[in-house]
Amino acid sequence: MLDRDLIRNHPELVRAGIARKGLDAPVDEFLRVDQERRQVQTELQEKQAEMNRISKSIGMLMGQGKKDEAEAAKAQTKDLKDFITVGEARQRDLENQMREIELQFPNLPHDSIPNGKDEHDNVVVKLWGEVPQFDVQPQAHWDVAERLKLLDPPRAAKISGSGFALYTGQGARLQRALFTFMIDHQTMKNGYYEIYPPYLVNSASLIGTGNLPKFEEDLYKVDDDLYLIPTAEVPVTNLYRDEILSGDQLTLKLAGYTGCFRREAGAAGKDTRGVLRIHQFDKVEMVKFTKPEDSYDELESLVKDAESILQTLGLHYRIIELCSGDIGAKGAKCYDVELWSPGVGRYLEISSCTNFEAYQSRRANIRFRRAQGDKPEFVHILNGSGLACPRLFAAILESFQQPDGSVLLPEALRPYVGADRISA
Repeated sequence: MLDRDLIRNHPELVRAGIARKGLDAPVDEFLRVDQERRQVQTELQEKQAEMNRISKSIGMLMGQGKKDEAEAAKAQTKDLKDFITVGEARQRDLENQMREIELQFPNLPHDSIPNGKDEHDNVVVKLWGEVPQFDVQPQAHWDVAERLKLLDPPRAAKISGSGFALYTGQGARLQRALFTFMIDHQTMKNGYYEIYPPYLVNSASLIGTGNLPKFEEDLYKVDDDLYLIPTAEVPVTNLYRDEILSGDQLTLKLAGYTGCFRREAGAAGKDTRGVLRIHQFDKVEMVKFTKPEDSYDELESLVKDAESILQTLGLHYRIIELCSGDIGAKGAKCYDVELWSPGVGRYLEISSCTNFEAYQSRRANIRFRRAQGDKPEFVHILNGSGLACPRLFAAILESFQQPDGSVLLPEALRPYVGADRISA
């Protein structure tokens, strides 16, 4: 959610920022409703002051024996009270309208991000590691997994339908090893505080992170006001909803492992084989709450924390800075970490590290005080995957497949798997 004063006082700047994203927002409707709301508010304040003045005069008039004037004053206060009752109802209605309108506004892109229309205009800012070389064409992970009995797609489809994965045997052990290793790495080496949140959240939590109302079609709704989480970002961000933090608590660094649930997996037939795009998957999420002046330095360190997983595992990747047309509605600045998948023959996004500035904290009402007695300010919120399991699972099978058909495991994973390789 944007600052009301920003929209009210600089509507052209807001329009220009939104246009950079190729999006739209009801700026004119906001200005119209805001003007009416403020006018009603002013009238209510004036009428309340008038009623207070007349009410104080009634006793004095009675004391002076001016009964008729006192009765007339009482009638005036009744008329004013009726006016105020109607006005307060109108004010509440206009405030609700304002809230609904505000929720439709995307965040504004940071001035530093490149302009562009879509992913083709994103900028590669870093390459790390060597592209793995093979004497023969490497197999895609679904072929490796079938040969080594690591996945069972037919039974997954029988149990749940298309777009779900069933890990078996050494595949299940590797999957468990990945998220355990990653949460250990982010908490023990990168200094994050571990959170294990609920997998079900209410609508207020999803509004706070910006998933509602815009992305409701991507969510699994399980009853009137509970949804399966699309990512741990939602419950972890909302830990401090409607709270005021102390300035000396910031920066707060939290990391949580959860399952994630998304209806949009496999849209339009894309990436339907293997585990590249599935409805349920495991992920470690990193969330930061910072002071505004620290948030862009913290974004750079967030990216380093995400990529440190891939460096530890020895996997080739690149980092992309997203352009204005590809950053999406919520972000102000975003880097994607893209992992090379040799069997598929392309880079796969495995983490998006985003600075939302105060966009989410305004929606969730998360503030901080620099010192006792200071006026509360909105925190800046950042998050990024640290990392998502399915594509990491796929890249390991593809990058470390051996001529004898086995998969050699990165050294960091061997204590978690209990073996140095996966073989038939």
